[in-house]
Amino acid sequence: MLKNTEKNMDTIVNLCKHRGFIFPGSEIYGGLANTWDYGPLGARLKNNVKDTWRKRFIQERPNSYEVDADILMNPKVWEASGHVASFSDPLLDCKECKMRHRADNLIDDFDPDAHADGMTKEEMFDYIKAHSIPCPNCGKHNFTDIREFNLMFQTFRGVTNDSKSIIYLRPENAQGEYVNFLNVQRTMRAKLPFSIGQIGKAFRNEITPGNFTFRTIEFEQMEFQTFCKEGDDSELYDYFKEYGMRYFADLGINPEHLRFHDHEKLAHYAKAACDIEFLFPFGWGEINGTHNRTNFDLTRHQEYSGTKQEYLDPDTNEKLIPFIIESTYGLDRTVLALICEAYDEEKIGDTDETRVVLHLSPAIAPFKAAVLPLSKKLSQNALELQSRLSKSFMTDYDAAGSIGKRYRRQDEVGTPFCITYDFDSLEDGCVTVRDRDSMLQQRIKIDELETYIEDKIKF
Repeated sequence: MLKNTEKNMDTIVNLCKHRGFIFPGSEIYGGLANTWDYGPLGARLKNNVKDTWRKRFIQERPNSYEVDADILMNPKVWEASGHVASFSDPLLDCKECKMRHRADNLIDDFDPDAHADGMTKEEMFDYIKAHSIPCPNCGKHNFTDIREFNLMFQTFRGVTNDSKSIIYLRPENAQGEYVNFLNVQRTMRAKLPFSIGQIGKAFRNEITPGNFTFRTIEFEQMEFQTFCKEGDDSELYDYFKEYGMRYFADLGINPEHLRFHDHEKLAHYAKAACDIEFLFPFGWGEINGTHNRTNFDLTRHQEYSGTKQEYLDPDTNEKLIPFIIESTYGLDRTVLALICEAYDEEKIGDTDETRVVLHLSPAIAPFKAAVLPLSKKLSQNALELQSRLSKSFMTDYDAAGSIGKRYRRQDEVGTPFCITYDFDSLEDGCVTVRDRDSMLQQRIKIDELETYIEDKIKF
């Protein structure tokens, strides 16, 4: 079995493109740098991950509610959150080749243990100078000073030039949950602690995106905000750190490929912050962030909107502005981590033959099963079986080539079960079910097939 560090990102990218997971955006026009379109299997995989998150964070958790806030919001939201004034990247230009780089990325690529996220702009520049860190493009060491570059995309509202006003594409989902705190609390009659979750798109004008879908200008987040009383915040913060680790492990990620990374330098409003990182083929990368944001966000929205953001405790009649424990999951990064984790190249028995296989958890695999007729003469019966199973879960149908080649195609896209309909099926009402991971086969009655697979794909 390949270790994650032995896997090649180019191989992962090629698999995704040629097997219908992820395509380059606008490819027929030459593309747009670091934009990606999810294909038939990628869209299904992504939606399956969303379903597991909703089940784990909304459905199974008491006092948890989902919202779907608009991407465009009143621009004062972003003034209150601090994004207009300070949401920026530290950038510097190479004077030789004119390439622009993020200073923190230069440092982290040079020495991952340097922890550039804890440095000031001045400290980053001094570190780059002291270690003579070269430009990744030309190899020279001749940089401009570091400048701050705002990451928000601006657009305009209004139909005429004199009536246009600036608005922003949201750089995060969280503010949509914060501005709806009172609405959710009132309509759901929610008592502290309660949570608001949301899955949605966000946009950041990244100058140095890269590593496939790891860092892009358009991405999707699975946000979860828990509102609580001061004094309960530290316990909830620790709880959601571990809750995130369990979630990723349940999705099929080896715990050895996950680690906590506590922030050494905290944002001015934060009491604690920690990332969960995954060991990608290109190194450790953040896939989750858990933060104790104190009552900063609601206090700021109260100040800027003029609307009280207070919670009235029904037991004590105390009015308070709740603390917030945030746990954010990068959906695109999670999908990429799951593909990287699942990808393997295995030798088959004592032969020289190697199969490519995605060991995706059955709960998130795009196709749960593939129906394969042993002969084209059995196609009608096999298609009827596929139609029957498709009422319960996603299935594929493949009648082209040898049965061995069809197994390999399904292995490569992560289908956990292949169902062979043969001539004996006409007589005994059974089919042969082949397991993707063990490659073991067993005869199962067609009438029991749906229950058998549904039991295997539960999350």
